[in-house]
Amino acid sequence: MSKSSSPTKLALLVCGSLTGSLKDTYGDYTAVFGEFLQRALPKDVKFILDPYDVVFKMEYPPEDKIDTYEGIIYTGSAASAYEDVEWINKLVSYTAHIAKDKPNVKLIGICFGHQIIGRALGAECVPNNGKWEVGPTTLDLTELGKELFGVETLNIQQMHRDHVPTLPPNVQLLASTPVSYNQGMVRFTANPESAQRKLNDVQIFTLQGHPEFVEGLVTGLVEVRAKSGIIDAETAADSERRKGWRNDGVPVIGKAIWGILGVTA
Repeated sequence: MSKSSSPTKLALLVCGSLTGSLKDTYGDYTAVFGEFLQRALPKDVKFILDPYDVVFKMEYPPEDKIDTYEGIIYTGSAASAYEDVEWINKLVSYTAHIAKDKPNVKLIGICFGHQIIGRALGAECVPNNGKWEVGPTTLDLTELGKELFGVETLNIQQMHRDHVPTLPPNVQLLASTPVSYNQGMVRFTANPESAQRKLNDVQIFTLQGHPEFVEGLVTGLVEVRAKSGIIDAETAADSERRKGWRNDGVPVIGKAIWGILGVTA
């Protein structure tokens, strides 16, 4: 059950967008995340998802309202988190502020959001030598990852060729793949070595992959990017081969995200 009878309030920092037929089918990122969170949500629990356009409007939750949110979620983006542009620099600065000054507000970063949070905490985001990770991918979970997710193995949809190759200070690794070492990380609000670590003790949670993406959306993105030459034919074919793999986004990762936010079955 929820920590209170009132709806769980979440801010969504919208860092990118879907276009064309994909947007027609799946909606914008607010719709995609809303659907993901709803599908993973325990019964009889309500939530409010407030979107903020950090790219074009550079808007954020008002300072006097930040504490009304249980968490702030960062979407993916076609942009690179290392770009020296105004909106990305502002996003990194804002993230560092919340991580330092608002420990009661959970930060949840997905793909580009994972990379932005990595930068804000002191790590680098860099191109991964042209190496793409696309489609459902099996993660090698750390012991901590197995503990928090409650599973031995985890599959997640991927769509990236930038990564955060190292861990920032005071965070712990959740998972790796042969292509990208840092597939997810957490920072705890209390002693990270405590034997009593629980999901709700997590202050910062990030994943390089996309738990919110479903197969059709990823397949559509691959088709569009392969046609434009952004994704090479071999990578596209390999993604097509794996598209029917199990997707743990909703039943495992979504459940864990709600646990971090203090909402359980």
